[in-house]
Amino acid sequence: MMKDRRPRDRGPKGRALDDGAFREIRDLLGGRPRRRDLLIEFLHLVQDRYGYLSAAHLRALAEEMRLSQTEVYEVATFYDHFDIVKEGETPPPPLTIRVCDSVSCMLAGSESLISGLGAKADPTAIRVVRAPCMGRCDTAPAARIGNREVDHASAESLLQMASDGATETVVPDYTGHESYRASGGYQLLEKVRSGEISVDTLIETMQSAGLRGLGGAGFPAGRKWSIVRSYPGPRLMSINGDEGEPGTFKDRIYLERDPHRTFEGALIAAHAVEAERIYFYMRDEYPAVLQILRTEIAALEAAGLIEPGFVELRRGAGAYICGEESAMLESIEGKRGLPRHRPPYIAQVGLFGRPTLNHNVETLWWVRDIVEQGADWFASKGKPDHPGARSWSVSGRVRDPGVKLAPAGVTARELIDDYCGGMAEGHEFKAYLPGGASGGILPASMGDIPLDFGGELAEQGAFVGSHAIVIFSQADSVKDVTLNLLNFFKHESCGQCTPCREGTEKMVTLLKKQGKLDETAVRDLEVVMRDASICGLGQAAPNPVTHLLTHFREDL
Repeated sequence: MMKDRRPRDRGPKGRALDDGAFREIRDLLGGRPRRRDLLIEFLHLVQDRYGYLSAAHLRALAEEMRLSQTEVYEVATFYDHFDIVKEGETPPPPLTIRVCDSVSCMLAGSESLISGLGAKADPTAIRVVRAPCMGRCDTAPAARIGNREVDHASAESLLQMASDGATETVVPDYTGHESYRASGGYQLLEKVRSGEISVDTLIETMQSAGLRGLGGAGFPAGRKWSIVRSYPGPRLMSINGDEGEPGTFKDRIYLERDPHRTFEGALIAAHAVEAERIYFYMRDEYPAVLQILRTEIAALEAAGLIEPGFVELRRGAGAYICGEESAMLESIEGKRGLPRHRPPYIAQVGLFGRPTLNHNVETLWWVRDIVEQGADWFASKGKPDHPGARSWSVSGRVRDPGVKLAPAGVTARELIDDYCGGMAEGHEFKAYLPGGASGGILPASMGDIPLDFGGELAEQGAFVGSHAIVIFSQADSVKDVTLNLLNFFKHESCGQCTPCREGTEKMVTLLKKQGKLDETAVRDLEVVMRDASICGLGQAAPNPVTHLLTHFREDL
């Protein structure tokens, strides 16, 4: 007699569905469409409501979205701002204080702040966690208590806020829709949409002005519009607001003061490439900006300037890698923010497989002024051979840190002396980051190199990137600075490729090792990371170490 080898029904596989959690998820999602690309938005909804992501809710969300539990879990665990609580684990305390430990805040005493909070905060009521750059480098040390951003934070002020319940978002005064329209806003958009200003004229103006992408890569804006237009539609557009490069805060300043200037630039660019929708990706570290954007997108819809849903706001969840454009698109699609292999580039195969125009916030902020005042006006704002004005995020050991509007080609010494009121009291110029964590570290003796894409800066193995300038003095050890930057890269590596994942960890281990630094191992590791990493994070991570060995051997 033949044996029955069919598998027996052993009941449901994996975690059982909790009916109560399932009802809660259904009620929370309401009438929202259960699209795969909204997974991260739904994870935010759950975390915002309950304070964490329980295993039961993750299981219920997977059921409601017709996804495997693995898909939901791998996305939730990829992003730092989601707190996963498994069965039997204790949920986090009701209040979280995040303290920035990136380089500018390190200079301002973030380690003492973290220690002070650890000693004074009640761990059953308050959780204290380290956080990467919060984009408040000019008012360091920075912290966030609940949804409230705090400048010049101290343990006493944060604990007092906790005691007072002052943990909600504070939105600064800014130019809203009505005020912007009253000052001539969106008149240019109407001229573009009516055909009074043609798309060809727009592109020619952008190219003549020399406007480049100001998020890091520096690709010419007008040329990008032409490339995206060359591919058959339908086309999409994305705005990269994931300003996570340590030392960078210019986009936050612009969106907290005049968001519609960026919106108008975006709508003009979308018209130029015939984009069917704009996806605005904004980092979760900026709760005030997120609230402003929600309010002003609704105002644009109410005014009839855009159709409902034409501009879709997407909220990041704490992943620096999503500043890389293809990783950002993966996140918008509701996935882990893993960079894509290129080619194809996103101009050809981008968001949801469509040709996609991607721009940084500041790049779009300049569009209106350039078209209204002319290409020559913008180009003349720079120094010879360096067209255009730039917004420089300057922090560190200067008297007056902040966003400084200065010419392309300005030098670090000029930014210090002419725009920041000189060095802070008692400090002497020793070194600087010309382009955030990944742009390298140069000595004060190179403080007169013009800051721009390419040129002499590139010859020194450095780059201007996101235009984040951090200034160091004789009080700072460049080795300590380098270790801070490499710890950041180690934490933020997405883990997709071995050279970056293992390389950043190994580099930190080598730097921490007591005794003489193994320079041979460092150099070998640098070559592997530069040659074999998928994206710019792993390729640029060795820059600070290279410059430490080249220019600051006395700090070893």
